[in-house]
Amino acid sequence: MDKVVDTPAEAVADIADGSSIAVGGFGVVGVPEFLIRAIKDQGAKDLEVISNNAGVDGRGLGLLLADHRLRRIIASYVGENKEFARQYLSGELEVELTPQGTLAEKLRAGGAGIPAFYTITGAGTQVADGGMPWKYDAEGNVVKESPAKDTRVFDTFGEEEEYVLEESLAPDYALVRAAIGDRHGNLVFNSSARNFNPPAAQSARITIAEVEKLVEPGEIDPDDVHVPGIFVHRVVELTAEQVADKPIEKRTVREA
Repeated sequence: MDKVVDTPAEAVADIADGSSIAVGGFGVVGVPEFLIRAIKDQGAKDLEVISNNAGVDGRGLGLLLADHRLRRIIASYVGENKEFARQYLSGELEVELTPQGTLAEKLRAGGAGIPAFYTITGAGTQVADGGMPWKYDAEGNVVKESPAKDTRVFDTFGEEEEYVLEESLAPDYALVRAAIGDRHGNLVFNSSARNFNPPAAQSARITIAEVEKLVEPGEIDPDDVHVPGIFVHRVVELTAEQVADKPIEKRTVREA
Protein backbone atom coordinates (compact mmCIF):
# COMPACT_ATOMS: atom_id res chain seq x y z
CA MET A 1 0.00 0.00 0.00
CA ASP A 2 1.37 3.38 -1.03
CA LYS A 3 0.88 5.67 1.99
CA VAL A 4 2.51 8.78 0.54
CA VAL A 5 0.49 12.00 0.47
CA ASP A 6 1.60 15.09 -1.39
CA THR A 7 1.68 17.78 1.29
CA PRO A 8 1.59 18.23 5.06
CA ALA A 9 -1.71 20.08 4.62
CA GLU A 10 -3.28 17.03 2.98
CA ALA A 11 -1.88 14.76 5.67
CA VAL A 12 -3.52 16.65 8.57
CA ALA A 13 -6.70 17.78 6.83
CA ASP A 14 -9.01 15.49 8.83
CA ILE A 15 -7.68 16.39 12.30
CA ALA A 16 -10.77 17.77 14.03
CA ASP A 17 -11.27 20.13 16.95
CA GLY A 18 -10.77 18.32 20.25
CA SER A 19 -8.53 15.58 18.84
CA SER A 20 -5.80 13.96 20.94
CA ILE A 21 -2.36 13.95 19.30
CA ALA A 22 0.94 12.37 20.31
CA VAL A 23 3.88 14.39 18.99
CA GLY A 24 7.42 13.06 18.70
CA GLY A 25 10.56 15.02 19.43
CA PHE A 26 12.54 16.39 22.35
CA GLY A 27 13.30 20.10 22.45
CA VAL A 28 13.94 20.85 18.78
CA VAL A 29 15.25 17.38 17.86
CA GLY A 30 13.03 15.02 15.88
CA VAL A 31 10.08 17.41 15.92
CA PRO A 32 7.51 17.05 13.08
CA GLU A 33 7.81 20.75 12.41
CA PHE A 34 5.94 20.92 9.12
CA LEU A 35 3.00 18.77 10.17
CA ILE A 36 2.58 21.07 13.18
CA ARG A 37 2.70 24.13 10.91
CA ALA A 38 0.08 22.50 8.70
CA ILE A 39 -2.22 22.07 11.72
CA LYS A 40 -1.68 25.73 12.56
CA ASP A 41 -2.79 26.67 9.04
CA GLN A 42 -5.63 24.12 9.07
CA GLY A 43 -7.21 25.62 12.16
CA ALA A 44 -7.94 22.67 14.50
CA LYS A 45 -8.34 23.82 18.11
CA ASP A 46 -9.07 22.54 21.64
CA LEU A 47 -6.43 19.89 21.08
CA GLU A 48 -5.02 17.52 23.69
CA VAL A 49 -1.33 16.97 23.01
CA ILE A 50 0.94 14.25 24.39
CA SER A 51 4.59 15.23 24.06
CA ASN A 52 7.75 15.19 26.13
CA ASN A 53 7.63 18.97 26.10
CA ALA A 54 5.71 21.63 24.19
CA GLY A 55 8.45 22.72 21.85
CA VAL A 56 10.14 26.08 22.28
CA ASP A 57 8.86 29.60 21.82
CA GLY A 58 8.15 30.10 18.13
CA ARG A 59 8.91 26.52 17.02
CA GLY A 60 7.10 23.21 17.01
CA LEU A 61 4.19 23.03 19.43
CA GLY A 62 5.13 26.52 20.56
CA LEU A 63 3.32 27.74 17.43
CA LEU A 64 0.05 26.11 18.48
CA LEU A 65 0.49 27.33 22.06
CA ALA A 66 0.90 30.90 20.86
CA ASP A 67 -2.38 30.59 18.95
CA HIS A 68 -4.17 29.14 22.01
CA ARG A 69 -5.04 26.01 20.08
CA LEU A 70 -4.09 23.57 22.85
CA ARG A 71 -6.57 22.76 25.62
CA ARG A 72 -4.51 20.18 27.48
CA ILE A 73 -0.94 18.84 27.44
CA ILE A 74 0.40 15.60 28.88
CA ALA A 75 4.15 16.20 29.18
CA SER A 76 7.18 15.54 31.33
CA TYR A 77 9.03 18.81 30.87
CA VAL A 78 7.97 22.46 30.65
CA GLY A 79 11.54 23.34 29.70
CA GLU A 80 12.51 26.56 27.95
CA ASN A 81 9.02 27.41 26.69
CA LYS A 82 8.01 30.55 28.57
CA GLU A 83 4.57 30.67 26.94
CA PHE A 84 3.89 27.10 28.07
CA ALA A 85 4.67 28.05 31.67
CA ARG A 86 2.70 31.29 31.44
CA GLN A 87 -0.46 29.64 30.10
CA TYR A 88 -0.26 26.87 32.70
CA LEU A 89 0.21 29.19 35.67
CA SER A 90 -2.43 31.68 34.46
CA GLY A 91 -5.13 29.04 34.10
CA GLU A 92 -5.30 29.03 30.29
CA LEU A 93 -3.97 25.49 29.85
CA GLU A 94 -4.42 22.15 31.61
CA VAL A 95 -1.14 20.29 32.13
CA GLU A 96 -0.62 16.72 33.33
CA LEU A 97 3.05 16.40 34.22
CA THR A 98 4.25 12.79 33.94
CA PRO A 99 7.67 11.24 34.66
CA GLN A 100 9.60 11.02 31.41
CA GLY A 101 10.13 7.26 31.28
CA THR A 102 6.55 6.67 32.38
CA LEU A 103 5.30 8.88 29.55
CA ALA A 104 7.30 6.91 26.98
CA GLU A 105 5.98 3.63 28.35
CA LYS A 106 2.37 4.88 28.45
CA LEU A 107 2.66 5.48 24.69
CA ARG A 108 4.49 2.24 23.94
CA ALA A 109 2.04 0.18 25.99
CA GLY A 110 -0.90 1.88 24.30
CA GLY A 111 0.47 0.82 20.93
CA ALA A 112 0.99 -2.73 22.20
CA GLY A 113 -2.62 -3.03 23.36
CA ILE A 114 -1.70 -2.99 27.06
CA PRO A 115 -4.27 -0.81 28.89
CA ALA A 116 -2.21 -0.23 32.05
CA PHE A 117 0.99 -1.27 33.81
CA TYR A 118 2.74 -0.99 37.17
CA THR A 119 5.92 1.04 37.64
CA ILE A 120 7.98 1.95 40.67
CA THR A 121 8.46 5.49 39.33
CA GLY A 122 6.40 7.96 41.34
CA ALA A 123 5.65 5.63 44.24
CA GLY A 124 5.46 7.52 47.51
CA THR A 125 5.03 10.88 45.77
CA GLN A 126 2.14 13.00 44.51
CA VAL A 127 2.32 11.05 41.26
CA ALA A 128 0.75 8.16 43.19
CA ASP A 129 -0.98 10.00 46.03
CA GLY A 130 -2.68 12.61 43.85
CA GLY A 131 -2.88 16.36 44.38
CA MET A 132 -0.60 17.49 41.56
CA PRO A 133 -2.05 20.71 40.10
CA TRP A 134 -3.43 20.10 36.62
CA LYS A 135 -5.16 23.45 36.18
CA TYR A 136 -5.14 26.84 37.87
CA ASP A 137 -7.58 29.70 37.64
CA ALA A 138 -6.56 33.24 36.72
CA GLU A 139 -5.85 34.03 40.39
CA GLY A 140 -3.46 31.11 40.79
CA ASN A 141 -5.81 28.82 42.70
CA VAL A 142 -5.75 25.10 41.87
CA VAL A 143 -9.08 24.17 40.29
CA LYS A 144 -8.19 20.68 39.06
CA GLU A 145 -5.68 18.23 40.45
CA SER A 146 -4.49 14.70 39.75
CA PRO A 147 -6.40 11.84 41.35
CA ALA A 148 -4.82 9.18 43.54
CA LYS A 149 -3.65 6.10 41.65
CA ASP A 150 -3.88 2.46 42.57
CA THR A 151 -0.73 1.04 44.13
CA ARG A 152 0.42 -2.49 44.85
CA VAL A 153 3.39 -4.09 46.58
CA PHE A 154 5.41 -6.55 44.51
CA ASP A 155 8.33 -8.73 45.54
CA THR A 156 10.87 -8.03 42.83
CA PHE A 157 14.55 -8.90 42.91
CA GLY A 158 14.06 -10.25 46.45
CA GLU A 159 12.75 -7.01 47.88
CA GLU A 160 9.19 -5.76 48.39
CA GLU A 161 8.50 -2.40 46.78
CA GLU A 162 5.41 -0.31 46.10
CA TYR A 163 4.42 0.16 42.47
CA VAL A 164 2.01 2.60 40.83
CA LEU A 165 -0.64 1.65 38.28
CA GLU A 166 -0.37 3.86 35.19
CA GLU A 167 -2.96 3.88 32.40
CA SER A 168 -1.63 3.72 28.85
CA LEU A 169 -2.19 6.31 26.12
CA ALA A 170 -3.76 5.66 22.72
CA PRO A 171 -4.44 9.03 21.05
CA ASP A 172 -6.39 9.75 17.89
CA TYR A 173 -3.31 10.84 15.92
CA ALA A 174 0.47 10.82 16.13
CA LEU A 175 2.86 13.17 14.32
CA VAL A 176 6.49 12.08 13.92
CA ARG A 177 9.66 13.10 12.06
CA ALA A 178 11.88 10.43 10.48
CA ALA A 179 15.16 10.58 8.58
CA ILE A 180 14.10 7.90 6.08
CA GLY A 181 10.76 6.41 5.19
CA ASP A 182 9.45 4.24 2.39
CA ARG A 183 6.08 4.19 0.65
CA HIS A 184 4.84 1.42 2.95
CA GLY A 185 5.48 3.57 6.03
CA ASN A 186 8.60 1.87 7.39
CA LEU A 187 10.61 4.49 9.30
CA VAL A 188 14.23 5.07 10.33
CA PHE A 189 15.19 7.81 12.80
CA ASN A 190 18.54 9.55 13.00
CA SER A 191 20.50 9.39 16.28
CA SER A 192 18.77 11.32 19.08
CA ALA A 193 15.69 11.94 16.94
CA ARG A 194 14.90 8.38 17.99
CA ASN A 195 13.57 9.79 21.23
CA PHE A 196 9.79 9.91 21.63
CA ASN A 197 9.13 9.32 17.94
CA PRO A 198 8.90 5.48 17.98
CA PRO A 199 6.51 5.18 20.97
CA ALA A 200 4.41 8.07 19.65
CA ALA A 201 4.20 6.46 16.21
CA GLN A 202 3.11 3.14 17.67
CA SER A 203 0.46 4.57 19.99
CA ALA A 204 -2.08 6.26 17.75
CA ARG A 205 -5.10 5.29 15.72
CA ILE A 206 -3.67 7.28 12.78
CA THR A 207 0.07 8.01 12.54
CA ILE A 208 1.45 10.62 10.16
CA ALA A 209 5.17 10.85 9.41
CA GLU A 210 7.15 13.59 7.73
CA VAL A 211 10.35 12.11 6.30
CA GLU A 212 13.55 13.74 5.15
CA LYS A 213 14.21 11.08 2.52
CA LEU A 214 11.61 8.93 0.78
CA VAL A 215 12.77 5.60 -0.67
CA GLU A 216 11.07 2.72 -2.41
CA PRO A 217 9.91 -0.42 -0.56
CA GLY A 218 12.81 -2.82 -0.10
CA GLU A 219 15.50 -0.13 0.02
CA ILE A 220 15.55 -0.10 3.82
CA ASP A 221 17.22 -3.14 5.36
CA PRO A 222 14.57 -4.76 7.61
CA ASP A 223 17.12 -4.82 10.45
CA ASP A 224 17.39 -1.02 10.22
CA VAL A 225 13.66 -0.31 10.56
CA HIS A 226 12.80 1.45 13.85
CA VAL A 227 9.02 1.61 13.30
CA PRO A 228 7.35 -0.90 10.94
CA GLY A 229 4.92 0.41 8.37
CA ILE A 230 1.97 -1.35 10.01
CA PHE A 231 1.93 1.49 12.57
CA VAL A 232 2.11 4.29 9.97
CA HIS A 233 -0.81 5.51 7.87
CA ARG A 234 0.46 8.58 5.99
CA VAL A 235 3.93 9.64 4.82
CA VAL A 236 4.94 13.10 3.61
CA GLU A 237 8.29 13.74 1.94
CA LEU A 238 9.89 17.05 2.92
CA THR A 239 11.55 19.36 0.43
CA ALA A 240 15.30 20.04 0.56
CA GLU A 241 14.59 23.48 2.04
CA GLN A 242 12.40 21.97 4.75
CA VAL A 243 15.01 19.36 5.61
CA ALA A 244 17.64 22.10 5.99
CA ASP A 245 15.45 24.06 8.42
CA LYS A 246 17.00 22.69 11.63
CA PRO A 247 17.48 25.10 14.52
CA ILE A 248 19.92 24.91 17.41
CA GLU A 249 18.06 25.24 20.70
CA LYS A 250 20.94 26.76 22.64
CA ARG A 251 24.04 28.10 20.91
CA THR A 252 27.14 28.30 23.08
CA VAL A 253 30.29 29.92 21.71
CA ARG A 254 33.65 30.91 23.09
CA GLU A 255 36.28 33.34 22.02
CA ALA A 256 39.05 31.89 19.87
